[in-house]
Amino acid sequence: MSGHILINVTPFETRVALIEHGVVQEIHLERTRQRGKVGNIYLGRVVRVLPGMQSAFVDIGLERAAFIHIADLRENRAVRNTGLPYTQIEKLLFEGQTLLVQVIKDPLGNKGARLSNQISIAGRMLVYLPYDNHVGISQKIESEEERNSLKERVIAHMPANEKGGYIIRTQAEGATDDEIARDQEYLARRWSMIQAAVMTQAAPSLLYEDLTLAQRVLRDMVSPDTESIEIDSRITVQTLQTWADIYTPGISNKINHYHGERPLFDTANVDEEIKSALSRRVDLKSGGYLIIDQTEALTSIDVNTGGFIGGRNFHDTIFKTNLEAAHAIARQLRIRNLGGIIIIDFIDMDNKDHQDAVLAELQKALSRDRTKTTTNGFSALGLVEMTRKRTRDSLSHLLCEPCPTCDARGQIQTSQTMCYNILREILREARQFNPREFRLIASQGVIDLFLEEESQYLATLGDFVGKPVTLEVDSRYSQEMYDIVLI
Repeated sequence: MSGHILINVTPFETRVALIEHGVVQEIHLERTRQRGKVGNIYLGRVVRVLPGMQSAFVDIGLERAAFIHIADLRENRAVRNTGLPYTQIEKLLFEGQTLLVQVIKDPLGNKGARLSNQISIAGRMLVYLPYDNHVGISQKIESEEERNSLKERVIAHMPANEKGGYIIRTQAEGATDDEIARDQEYLARRWSMIQAAVMTQAAPSLLYEDLTLAQRVLRDMVSPDTESIEIDSRITVQTLQTWADIYTPGISNKINHYHGERPLFDTANVDEEIKSALSRRVDLKSGGYLIIDQTEALTSIDVNTGGFIGGRNFHDTIFKTNLEAAHAIARQLRIRNLGGIIIIDFIDMDNKDHQDAVLAELQKALSRDRTKTTTNGFSALGLVEMTRKRTRDSLSHLLCEPCPTCDARGQIQTSQTMCYNILREILREARQFNPREFRLIASQGVIDLFLEEESQYLATLGDFVGKPVTLEVDSRYSQEMYDIVLI
């Protein structure tokens, strides 16, 4: 799958777009003041153990205490997924204890970061596990011969006194002995530096910070199918060239400095894709569309035929729309970086073969996603339930904030509803106070309604309370804002 990576660098933000076959498939961004914490390693202090939740809060120096669950303690790794009981957390942790931990999920909303003490350090080809002597390999490397060869070569380069282990990443497929050895040396140096820092620093403190977004791109996103990495910052090009020469020399020749007349992201309409990714509605080429709603609990995706009538019959139209939607959904999950529970409401299909074909198409499209996904079949209600691993905030959470007008409800009360609320409020005020007049300050739309359709009710209320009601427009007021001034 041919691909290009575009890296737009400014002093305040780095943005990355993955382009495959001329279409944007992934968008990543990192703001200088808001770097993600996933992968960082801290020396933390346990501040509270919660036996009832089998969890603990750990101070790692962030604004909110981080959270570690019993399943994320390496002491319970051996019994994970076996059905056997975990060792209770109160027997493993106590308040005031110092603990070497790693962030596995960034703080989301009001939740603190999630931690694990099963430390892992990622390299280009390998992931080092200092507390686990197992050597595993990515399931995406399918050739049994290649899998065995990689395992043998990794084990052959391990020191005789090595207590840790490795996970062999997908990028290691086709790697040379020199590349594997260089990756092992890099990871060993990183771990030695962390161990040295543990001996000299007090909790809470940051011991290891994950790579910058641009460096993670070279480590994680570049594949043999990547044709070029275009960067619009000369300094970043030089930095990444130096970094690549040391750790990923095989991709150094793919790094290019872009200095065209048009902004880099304009060459692939990336900014337009970002704007589209912040919208609820996604139009399909056939005329159908998706409605994507992201809530704290889950993300729902509704598929609609819209104006598409291109099938031979109604069932054929539905089937073709759902097939197109399956690809669009997989792409939107990547672009928007949606994670957690995802519920897909495809258009109802009575034909079981059509359901199976749509599900197979969805799974095929999701197979290109580097983030782990799990998909279940159609439920009794005709919904597809799936999960996508969530480690960082979605694109909308990074770029947007709750609407001050509707308080993130996604809707506001109508001008007519506000008029009636105001009339009731004036009546309540009249029962408690005896002013000369009531002055209403509100938005243009609400005042216009009082002067037109609702003027009769306003006049009736004025006669009933025996006081005049004057109106004043304030352009700064939103539709739901108003003030009643007693004069």
